Amino acid sequence: MKLASRSLYRPGLIAMLAVAVFTFGCKKPPKTTPPPPAPPPAAATPTVTLQASPTTIDKGGTSTLSWNSTDATQLSIAPDVGAVTAQGSTKVTPSDSTTYTITATGPGGSASATASVSVNAPPPPPEQPKGPTDDELFTREVRDAYFDLDKADIRPDARAALSKTADFLKNYPRFKVNIEGHCDERGSTEYNLGLGDRRASAVKQYLVSLGVAADRISTISYGKEKPFCMESNEACWQQNRRGHFVKAN
Repeated sequence: MKLASRSLYRPGLIAMLAVAVFTFGCKKPPKTTPPPPAPPPAAATPTVTLQASPTTIDKGGTSTLSWNSTDATQLSIAPDVGAVTAQGSTKVTPSDSTTYTITATGPGGSASATASVSVNAPPPPPEQPKGPTDDELFTREVRDAYFDLDKADIRPDARAALSKTADFLKNYPRFKVNIEGHCDERGSTEYNLGLGDRRASAVKQYLVSLGVAADRISTISYGKEKPFCMESNEACWQQNRRGHFVKAN
């Protein structure tokens, strides 16, 4: 009985082993998912440099801008220069101090750089010497006419003085004059007023004869009322006997 059981057990065991081997041997291996493709490398960020030489110029002078860049597809310099190549140089003539900016753009972004050029202001023009004022001109160029005692005749020295005065008045037609007739202290007030008037008129007529327009000349007599010198001697009296010019405008 035991022998029969054993004889039946072995074939069953072998059959089971065969089934197990067949089952495991025919099983398909599991599927594997391939890794995703690696992303493309990021585009490089552009770089750019800009230099100016010289950095300081006089007004009207030139400076050279030089630049270099990497990984850029477009470059531009402002102000006034515009689009440029990846590297190069150009001359600029700014009228005032200016900061130039270069901008480089590419797939990886943009970058910029600056360079400044200072412009020296021109020196002020040399100050022109100031000419004399009208009063200074008049005082320097106009000559009075002096007279002898009790006379209204134009003396030779007075002719020379009045010739210079006439030249001045003809060269400077903007001036008008008033001729004052003066006398020394001797004689009455009435007499000297009349003598002063004759002296002023004589001076005017002489200037007119030399080409000065009469309407630019007026006359007045002060007689002995406004002396230039207060001493009672001939030297002082001579200073007071005159036809004296005063600027009328």
